[in-house]
Amino acid sequence: MHNHAAKNYNCPFCLLFQGISNKHVESIQSDIIFRNDKTSAFISSLQWSNNHGNVLIIPNEHFENIYDLPLDYARDIHEAAKTIAIAMKMAFSCDGVSTRQHNEPAGGQDVWHYHVHITPRYKNDLFYANINNGKLASPERRAECADTLRQHINKI
Repeated sequence: MHNHAAKNYNCPFCLLFQGISNKHVESIQSDIIFRNDKTSAFISSLQWSNNHGNVLIIPNEHFENIYDLPLDYARDIHEAAKTIAIAMKMAFSCDGVSTRQHNEPAGGQDVWHYHVHITPRYKNDLFYANINNGKLASPERRAECADTLRQHINKI
């Protein structure tokens, strides 16, 4: 009813976790920082110059948006969000974090798989003024962020 993916949609998040690398997938396996039975998290390929370390948390099963997401997955996703937010505070010495989740085109959703962004924030970082200026980060830069976050997640 509230779905927008094309009939033969190649979900980049599902492909990532199946280990498939092709033109639909910008992330790579080394971007993954957390995984359990229901939830996974990875460093997003899209990063902002003042806010490196943006993480996406997704359900391991494909649900397009919040309307489709079962509540038990929502609970696990937000438990992961809390863990990752704490790890970000330790890893990046950020002043705070932003969590964002978008649904449907008018809500800003552009990948048709439910996901939550966790972004490290700093005083006067102008994040929302530059929200449309995200750029693809190199695999090396993402790996650096992923390694740092994994170390701190393991301490929690």
